[in-house]
Amino acid sequence: MRLRARSLTHALALPLAALLSASLTGCGAQVTDDRPAAKGPAGSHYPVTITNCGEKQTYPKAPERVVTNDVGITEIMFALGLEKHMAGFVMPDDKGDLTSVPWKDGYTKTTWISKKQINKEMALDARADLVFAGWNYGFNEGEGFTPADLKKVGIGSYLLSESCRNGIGAQSRGVMPPLDALYTDLANLGRVFAVEDRAQALITKFRKQVADAEAKALKGADRPRVFLYDDGRDKPLTSGLYAAPHDIITRAGGDHVMKDLKDSWATVGWETVVERDPEVVVINDYGDTTAEQKRAFLMSYAPLRNVSAIKNNRVVVLDYAELVESPRNPEAIASLSVDLRKLMKK
Repeated sequence: MRLRARSLTHALALPLAALLSASLTGCGAQVTDDRPAAKGPAGSHYPVTITNCGEKQTYPKAPERVVTNDVGITEIMFALGLEKHMAGFVMPDDKGDLTSVPWKDGYTKTTWISKKQINKEMALDARADLVFAGWNYGFNEGEGFTPADLKKVGIGSYLLSESCRNGIGAQSRGVMPPLDALYTDLANLGRVFAVEDRAQALITKFRKQVADAEAKALKGADRPRVFLYDDGRDKPLTSGLYAAPHDIITRAGGDHVMKDLKDSWATVGWETVVERDPEVVVINDYGDTTAEQKRAFLMSYAPLRNVSAIKNNRVVVLDYAELVESPRNPEAIASLSVDLRKLMKK
């Protein structure tokens, strides 16, 4: 979502041969080479054309040196078994437990390129042929790191679907329900890397996991109002309609109090939180400020003293990797469903 900005002081020039052989597209533009098309497991597979954030991208072959940014994006690749197609990943070391997920071996099979904010020099140094990131998940005009910037040096881009810009505001993000964004990325990447069966198996598994959780979730008038607290003192950063927490909260049996915010992640005013009186707060656990410190702030912040969740000490903590688009989302729904049922019995 947000990585700390710290630029590298050196960059390697991309070899001319790499520029000439770049075969991926960025933001819908196609760059091709004259090598024979690769073959998929069931005969001719490439070229493959997909739609990513409203733009068509054509791949004449599977990318071979993908650089991913942030934990959720990286674990999408791992869940699809695509470690051999990766040059490495970039993310800080504040993203929680990386050892308890089924695809944990991916972290030992690939290179942790940097714990700083991703930039063009890292992609060049890694000889990347594709960067899988997103708007505000690495890509940022202010940092001079965008799909257009990468295209200029022959590197393709795939945008996280949760981060697609929607034109509602200057940089508002989100064009589809959050779980649909996850399923879209799995299906797209399944086609791009000729692992469609694996992608569909994951989607089927996740849909069942979500349906099972929904079947046990609180319903109707029993659904508590839920607010997602990411961080922030003067104004809280929270999730809107298009970020993963919306579907996580809703499918788990909660009423997401910011469901009318047509963005993914955005700041709101504390007065809005007070007015909507959430009965449960979900804390996003990551960064320099610990979950316990965030909880302590909420409990001691005077304007919130009459908010139901604060008065009744109904707080749930979930890891960052569960709350951004990632293959951890279905399990987060299942665990939050259990937590909401327990909390609302008190």
